Amino acid sequence: MDPTIATEAASAGPSALTAWLTALGVLALLLMSAFFSGSETALTAASRPRLRRMADEGSRAAGAALRLTEDSERLIGAILLGNNLVNILAASLATSLLQSFFGASGVAVATLVMTLLVLIFSEVLPKTYAIMMPEAAATRVSRPISLAVQVFSPAVGVVRWIVRGVLSIFGLRPDPKLAVLAREEIRGAIDLHHDEGAVARDARDRLLGALELDDREVNQVMIHRRNILMIDGALPPSEIIDQCLKSPYTRIPLYQDDSENIVGILHARDLLREVDRLMRGPDGSPERLSELDVMSVAMAPWFVPDTTSLANQLRAFLARKSHFALVVDEYGALQGLVTLEDILEEIVGEISDEHDDEVDGVTREGEDVFVVDGGAAIRDLNRLFDWKLPDDEATTIAGLVIHEAQTIPTKGQIFIFHGFRFEILERQRHQITKLRMRKLAPT
Repeated sequence: MDPTIATEAASAGPSALTAWLTALGVLALLLMSAFFSGSETALTAASRPRLRRMADEGSRAAGAALRLTEDSERLIGAILLGNNLVNILAASLATSLLQSFFGASGVAVATLVMTLLVLIFSEVLPKTYAIMMPEAAATRVSRPISLAVQVFSPAVGVVRWIVRGVLSIFGLRPDPKLAVLAREEIRGAIDLHHDEGAVARDARDRLLGALELDDREVNQVMIHRRNILMIDGALPPSEIIDQCLKSPYTRIPLYQDDSENIVGILHARDLLREVDRLMRGPDGSPERLSELDVMSVAMAPWFVPDTTSLANQLRAFLARKSHFALVVDEYGALQGLVTLEDILEEIVGEISDEHDDEVDGVTREGEDVFVVDGGAAIRDLNRLFDWKLPDDEATTIAGLVIHEAQTIPTKGQIFIFHGFRFEILERQRHQITKLRMRKLAPT
């Protein structure tokens, strides 16, 4: 064969069949790249709670997707390995093909063409689709991605070993099973949706209240011992009955000798039954009320530590089928009482009935100016006016002022903190009973 003819044949480039096969190979690799890119976005953006619910409803694909997301480091490693392999191979084939047509300038042409194709069809388009419906996309790709993870597992293991070795040099030790702060994520999601207008303020407060039961203790919601209505068990039965009738409560502690010596809890219904028994007997008469033994109908008091979380106390109330408990400190001294209603109010807000006093301890004097009782709960004020006053160190507004001032203020003193101006209006002994609050404009 003439060498000249051979040289011309070689320079004429690949045959049409070879060119078409190469082009089809590049197209197939781009489709694989799109699959890996979309899968990565879908599996990382999919909501695990939604996948869990779908799996509980019988979706095997959702169950497979959920298992994949349990080890995110292994999943991302396999997807990135597969994605980089097909992208590099596609770029190499495209460069080889275009060089045969454009010579040395084919490298630049291949770079431009592949950058556009990969960006549009293998990155933006599949990722946008995955973001639009992450759970649906995650279930569709879960099985092929599971196969890819198994195939690339040895290589991914080597990569992970190298990565961890490098990170350990800088004192970093990644843990793929590191517990996710689920409650913090939920809190953030609730606040975000509230800011965007998707969740109303009262709904946000109820959801956050339920989440915070584990973080709050009974001493933060209890009725303080000085505000507890008690009855002396040594009083004549007629006086005990009279005090029960005047009380807005159905359960009243009974004490003997000392107000901290609680010996029983008197339920108005039990008292009424005993009175009815005495009055309806064969020799029933009003004089028989003197025979009433209050302690015989009183329930045994239930004492709980003041550090008990609200979630645990709620479960205890439900388990004991009781609504009332006395709170004591580590020395056994009475601190207050907590009821089931107190805990429920942390979730749903203030619960009032026809016997409750309609006094909230807050009077509006003007725009962003309020006169507040010192015993008003910070949490109630935050809920009522959507404020952000901290309640970590104190539960009442008076306690917050004392904590911030580091002293017991005198009448007329003024303090400014947390975006408010506090003026002490009334003080009884060491207790702030009334103050004026003005919300300051943000600076």
